[in-house]
Amino acid sequence: MQPVILVDVPESSAAVREETFGPIIIINRVKSMKEAIELSNNSRYGLGANIWSKRQGKKIASQLHCGMVAINSTFSFAAISSVPFGGVKDSGYGRIHGPEGLLEYTYARTVVRTRINLPLKILSFKRTAGTDRLIVRASKFLKGRLG
Repeated sequence: MQPVILVDVPESSAAVREETFGPIIIINRVKSMKEAIELSNNSRYGLGANIWSKRQGKKIASQLHCGMVAINSTFSFAAISSVPFGGVKDSGYGRIHGPEGLLEYTYARTVVRTRINLPLKILSFKRTAGTDRLIVRASKFLKGRLG
């Protein structure tokens, strides 16, 4: 498919509102950078963005709600395997590349074991007021004054 350039496309059109994944660029004029950022962030998608600016690239990039931003470059982040690649919002289906990409293949799990079997029921709703007082005294002794 040959690249397509669309100009002055209504914000309500499918070309603007949907992810096309084709060689398409839409050029719409805005009154201010603030309006451009608001329109971009108003999308339900947030895969990647490109910023072309002589002085404001970092400032603009920090305000965009997307997974990746290239400043004064095309999608260069896709070629850097040490940085995460992935989107947010409805484009947020995980990450590849970098440490964050490896974390996609993992899940956090907590494992605890009892080190000392106490004769008190401290982790029970059936514990007594006396047990509560003992827990407070032990905590003050072990960790210093509470509160």
